[in-house]
Amino acid sequence: MWCKNCNLETHELFCPICANKTVEDVPLEIFWCKNCLIPIIHLANDSNKGICPICNQKATYLSSDLRPVFPEERLLLEILLDKKTEPYMNHSIWALKNKYYIDGKAITIPIKAFAEADTADISKKIHELSYKTDYSFFEKNINLFIQANQNRLAYLKDEAFSFVRNTAEKYKDENIVISFSGGKDSTATADIVIKALSNPSLVHIFGNTTLEFPSTIEYAKRYRESHPLAIFQIAKNDEQNFYKVCEDIGPPSRMMRWCCSMFKTGPITRVINSMYRSQQILTFYGVRKSESVSRSKYNRIEDDSESIKIQQQTVASPIFFWKDIDVWLYILAEQLDFNLAYRLGYDRVGCWCCPNNNQRAQLLSRIYIPDKFQKWRKFLINFAKKIGKPDPEVYVDSGKWKARQGGNGLVSAEDVKIRFTNCTAENHSKIYRLVRPFNDELVGMFVPFGKIAPGLGAKLLREIIILDTKTNVPILSIQPFNQDGYDYAVKVKTMNVSNHDDLQRMASYQIRKFNACRKCLKCESICRQGAISITGDTYYIEPEKCVHCKMCMTAKYLDGGCMMERYLRTK
Repeated sequence: MWCKNCNLETHELFCPICANKTVEDVPLEIFWCKNCLIPIIHLANDSNKGICPICNQKATYLSSDLRPVFPEERLLLEILLDKKTEPYMNHSIWALKNKYYIDGKAITIPIKAFAEADTADISKKIHELSYKTDYSFFEKNINLFIQANQNRLAYLKDEAFSFVRNTAEKYKDENIVISFSGGKDSTATADIVIKALSNPSLVHIFGNTTLEFPSTIEYAKRYRESHPLAIFQIAKNDEQNFYKVCEDIGPPSRMMRWCCSMFKTGPITRVINSMYRSQQILTFYGVRKSESVSRSKYNRIEDDSESIKIQQQTVASPIFFWKDIDVWLYILAEQLDFNLAYRLGYDRVGCWCCPNNNQRAQLLSRIYIPDKFQKWRKFLINFAKKIGKPDPEVYVDSGKWKARQGGNGLVSAEDVKIRFTNCTAENHSKIYRLVRPFNDELVGMFVPFGKIAPGLGAKLLREIIILDTKTNVPILSIQPFNQDGYDYAVKVKTMNVSNHDDLQRMASYQIRKFNACRKCLKCESICRQGAISITGDTYYIEPEKCVHCKMCMTAKYLDGGCMMERYLRTK
């Protein structure tokens, strides 16, 4: 926090001197001391900025953020830039995206250079020259960096620890969870929370998406071994195969990252439900505002049902306002173990095949996990051919697959289309196409509307009546139906309501779920009561748990009533 009036850093919401409300986010400016060869972190409104606290020499502005370049990446940099006579091990090197600062001098590597680099040649040279990897200078340089930024580090720790303690006050220790991803942000967050609460026994949930870097799995194992008192839960979707789902609904893209719900949020929800049932929990995340445009819209504490992915939790981020350089300052100063992928040059370590990965990350994957990368590229090319792309290799290698939207060219796209006819014999009745026979699973999808009363319907017609939960008045009738042009169909009739269209629209959402469900697990995540479960191929809503909130049938939470509508709709 920052008081504009007193020009003072504080972790309080109101300034202890003037009592004015403090602001949370003040831009950073990073200066470079050419004498000490280190970056110095200053707030933009710091009156003392531009002076090195080590040598008291004037420093010059460098950038808005930085990350350290470890010796392994320095070797790669030497090879890329063909610096045979100028080894980088004894230089101070920092980076921001594809711009490298070597002893304070900027070198920008074009994106094209990463895309067109000869991977085989680079891999061979890395193997031959690996003996040059030396941490001697790096460690001395980092120690000086930590020493120069002690005031920044002290503020970060003081403010983050206070935030954790204040946020956790209302929760029992057993209802506090640390979200562990294996990345640098979750590493810093986990350490902060454990130290702030003086509790090494907190619950950690590691979402293994099955698409993790090998180094992430190795790091998670090391972390677990070094934190023996922690309750370490692994959330993993063992029921689905990523490649098979991609074959069915297409690979994830920047606009359609269905993988997050199916392989991360959904499995984590299941772990939370198994541990806490309907109890509300506090989860500490390593989310940071500066990571992306979407995350810049988050709040530091989120409990709004429209913002959080798992309804059972309040999420809080101690490092929400930190920059990359802050995270690395904390990790290196506290001497924390971290994911070795960062030493290779990755600046983020989510899923290795994420459509958000840039060309530099893709080059690293071509070098360090070539088998995985080539398998993925081969799949993408075959997929491009299947959906009719005339230049599949170009479509894949240029990254156009990352911008894919909708289900054009996919057979499964038919499943999300709501096809119906109006019943001419009864008012407020529609006959919907089904992709499979009417069954108990479809009937169960109508539990959120009210009380299922099969005994009240016409038995010969297999009619099911749904009663309003408050009045016990019939509001819906569903029954299997024979309709020309449809192999299978259901007739849905609304009754005794003021707005038949609204009720019929929500009914159509459930029909879409029945036809198009791909077990994305989004519905499980939305339900606060844990009433929705997908077991095997069956979508089930437990009547005793359902409170009829209708969130699972509301477009505000589920576009079109089903996540597949977004991923498979066609133009």
